[in-house]
Amino acid sequence: MNNKNKDYDNSDSSKSTWERDIIGELLKNYLAEKKRARFWSFFKWSFLFLLIFLGIMGFGSISKMTNVNSGFDSHTALINLAGTIQVDGDVDAQILNESIRNAFNSPKSVGVILRINSPGGSPVQSAIIYDEILRLRKINPDKPIIAVVEDIAASGAYYIASAAEKIYVNKSSIVGSIGVLINGFGFPDLMQEIGIERRLMTAGKNKAMLDPFSEINPNHKDKTQKMLDEIHKNFIDAVTSERGNRLSNDPIVFSGMVFTGLKSIELGLSDELGSVGSVARTVFKVENVVDYTIPSSFLEKLGDELKSSFGSEILLNLLNSEGNIPIR
Repeated sequence: MNNKNKDYDNSDSSKSTWERDIIGELLKNYLAEKKRARFWSFFKWSFLFLLIFLGIMGFGSISKMTNVNSGFDSHTALINLAGTIQVDGDVDAQILNESIRNAFNSPKSVGVILRINSPGGSPVQSAIIYDEILRLRKINPDKPIIAVVEDIAASGAYYIASAAEKIYVNKSSIVGSIGVLINGFGFPDLMQEIGIERRLMTAGKNKAMLDPFSEINPNHKDKTQKMLDEIHKNFIDAVTSERGNRLSNDPIVFSGMVFTGLKSIELGLSDELGSVGSVARTVFKVENVVDYTIPSSFLEKLGDELKSSFGSEILLNLLNSEGNIPIR
């Protein structure tokens, strides 16, 4: 009798354990399924929100260009050149040139105003924009392009402005800086003072030219100066080619000096006082001004801000100082 009771108790115990295991497994599967469902729900809604956001951004750009071509009759086309000129920067040659082409290609634009607020930047990007303006002027002789300097058109920005048929300025605009520079630092003595040994290995005797952690090499300095002089000559030739006999013979013009708007007119670097509004009214005789500038990508700008926040810019600047020297 006792043995039967024991067997019965063992049977009940194993049955109870089995039921608990089944219930536990079912509960675990249920919770996992709920977790997966929440994840996919979040993913789907996030993806939908992203599509809507990108759609709004894209529609804004498309509708802007559609309005340019269909919402007006004759108008003055406007291109904004603002900020530093560099690849993927405030002013990228590829994007700005597309804006300029759109302005020239519109059958309803009577002329193009290039509004400039820039301290300059890459000589290569500046030259690419300069060349494209000259090309478009040649194939559109009846559609003038005029540069209007507001706060500043210095260095590469003035390089670009000189491609326009005329340059208008404000009395207090900053104009000029026809020169080239390289920024860098040298601190080999500091390395010795704090007990750090520089271990630099190169293949190619000029590979470490202007390395900030080493003593400056006179030969490297001479080579760099020749390179800057060559780029400066290209700059001078471009400005002289378009400004011609309007330029003063005063050597200060090509010294890298900047001038006020009034002084720049006196030196032949610009032509007259004026603004976007006054040029549209008095030169093109059409007060309707339509902006053809293709805006920078919001997502790219956001990415740049995040990159900067995490210190990537510091790393890039260190790399630039050693290998890829920025020229202005």
